[in-house]
Amino acid sequence: MTFYNFSEQENPNAEDEHYMRLALQEAQKAYDLEEIPIGAIIVSNGRIVGRGHNLTEQLNDVTAHAEMQAFTAASQTLGGKYLKECTLYVTIEPCVMCAGASYWTQIGRLVYGAPEPKRGFTTKDAALLHPKTILKGNVLSADCGNLMRRFFENKRG
Repeated sequence: MTFYNFSEQENPNAEDEHYMRLALQEAQKAYDLEEIPIGAIIVSNGRIVGRGHNLTEQLNDVTAHAEMQAFTAASQTLGGKYLKECTLYVTIEPCVMCAGASYWTQIGRLVYGAPEPKRGFTTKDAALLHPKTILKGNVLSADCGNLMRRFFENKRG
């Protein structure tokens, strides 16, 4: 596993942007598989403990979202189901299902890239997250949203 240390003197967003770029790499894997391009990374104490990208078409499973893949990987890596000391980075605002799953993992922090005005959990009920989860949105929002837009433009055109 790789560890990353970010000094306080750096850009305070540098750490979030770094991990969101890694989540974008996961999203690109989904894109290349003709899956909706969403990627997720879970970090604990500077260490990536889980990663995932959408696999709903590949696995013929509507629950195989990027976040769900990352939760499973992180729980297996850490040997427990609770992710209180972890941060989830996901390229697009989670849906209600993934926000609910993050509640059950008790994820410490959730950072997303682009908002999802149609199916994002904040349009339904922002209280779906665990009360102790810290939420931060719009990290590299343009990059995350552009990958999604490009995917759907290619599907339509």
